[in-house]
Amino acid sequence: MFTVNKGWERTFYFMTFIFQGSSFLNPRAYAILHRMHHAFSDTEHDPHSPHFFKDVFSMSWRTKNIFQDYLKYKRLPEKQFQGNYPEWKLLDDISNSTITRLIFISFYVWFYVIFVPAGHGWMFALLPIHILMGPLHGAIVNWCGHKYGYSNFDNKDHSKNTTPVDFLMLGELFQNNHHKFPNSPNFAKRWFEVDPVYPVMRFMHWAGIIKLRKVA
Repeated sequence: MFTVNKGWERTFYFMTFIFQGSSFLNPRAYAILHRMHHAFSDTEHDPHSPHFFKDVFSMSWRTKNIFQDYLKYKRLPEKQFQGNYPEWKLLDDISNSTITRLIFISFYVWFYVIFVPAGHGWMFALLPIHILMGPLHGAIVNWCGHKYGYSNFDNKDHSKNTTPVDFLMLGELFQNNHHKFPNSPNFAKRWFEVDPVYPVMRFMHWAGIIKLRKVA
């Protein structure tokens, strides 16, 4: 969707690690899975199609196993899925360490203990969301985005646009649109659809931080 120079690539790489914390997803392994998903959408070779699993948990567990295989180089992707993804070995080693994830989790728990007001203990129920935000977001998008909603285009798969105004998933539940136009930075295609990330990307393009391939 866009290009970025090495300095900004490293900046966003590091910021993603800090803000995703315990649920940080390695960009290389994630890119491989995402490319496979588009190439084999809703077939038996799709790493996370909901149509081959009885529930979202079994789908997510299989996805996790495939992800870990690519992350740890136990499996090599087909040539068409290799290259053109950011890699930073030092940060990858740190971010995928169990110790690092436990440090982030400990920080989250400490933050809750310090800042949750007295009498609002129910807020601790939000801790698992903070700890597993990355995988949870992926599970929602991959499960709902290929099961529930409407289609603007016939993509020869089960991709759906789950919600007309997809602000909670930041546009990523416009899966039907995304599978039709995978290189488009704007996931919204109809007048009532809103992709909240696209204006941010337009601003970053204007500011010279990124260079969009297509500006519509």
